[in-house]
Amino acid sequence: MIELGVNIDHVATIRQARRTYEPDPVWAAVEAHLGGADGITVHLREDRRHIQDEDVRRLRELTHIKLNLEMAATPAMVDIACRLGPEMAMLVPEGRQEVTTEGGLDVAGGRRALADVVKRLADAGIVTSVFIDAEPGQIEAAAAIGARVCELHTGPYAHAFHAKGRDAESAAVVAELAKLRAAGDAIRAAGMRFNAGHALNYVNVQPVAALSGVRELHIGHAIVSRAVFVGMREAVREMKRLIREGAAKASGRTP
Repeated sequence: MIELGVNIDHVATIRQARRTYEPDPVWAAVEAHLGGADGITVHLREDRRHIQDEDVRRLRELTHIKLNLEMAATPAMVDIACRLGPEMAMLVPEGRQEVTTEGGLDVAGGRRALADVVKRLADAGIVTSVFIDAEPGQIEAAAAIGARVCELHTGPYAHAFHAKGRDAESAAVVAELAKLRAAGDAIRAAGMRFNAGHALNYVNVQPVAALSGVRELHIGHAIVSRAVFVGMREAVREMKRLIREGAAKASGRTP
C-alpha cells in the first residue's frame, strides 16, 4: 500500500522565526504519526535555516516512526547521518540561495563521489535514496552507485498543474505525468524503490498517487500549511485519504 512521509521542516521554520523553542518538530512528528503518517522527513541543511542537529537527535531518540534524513552529500552530513542512524538518508542538491530544493541531484555527473557516500551510509545500515529528475540517465546512474530508492522530483508536474488552472487533462500536465510514469517504470525495472515528492498538495496529489508502482510520497509544505487551520493530525488524515483514494482508483479497488 502506498505510504505517506510527512516533511516537518516548516514547523521548525515557524520556530526559527522567533529563535525560540516552539512549535516543537518532535511533537509535530508525533501528531503526524497519530494522523496516519508512515514516516517523517527532515532536511538538515548546511545553513541550519530550519531543522537543527538537536531536532534530528530528538526525533531519533523520542519517536517511533521511520525517519528519512534529507541531506547534502558532504562529509560532515554523512558523519551526522552515520552517528544518528535514520532509517533512510535522501541525498539532495543544496544551495544556500535557494528557498527550497529546486531540481534533482546530478547523480550522473558525480557518480564516483556519490558511490562512496552511498557505500558509507549502507555500511552504517542506512537505506540510501536519491532525489532526481525524471531522466533516464539519472536513473541509470542511481542504480550504478548502489542507491536503493529513487525519489522523483514532482515539481515540474506540480508547476504545470498550477499554471494550467488545475486541469489534470491539459497537455502540459499529461506530458509531465507521462515522464514520471516512464521514469517510475525504469526505476522499478532497475530494482529500486520508486518514491516521489516536491510541491505536491491536496489538489494535485491524486494523479501522482495513481502512478503504477509508486511506493511513497513525501509531502511537507502543503500539510504544514493545512495544519495551521485544522491541526497536524487532521491535515495528515486528509492527505492520507486522498492518496489512498488516488491509488485505489488507478487499481480499480475501493479505498
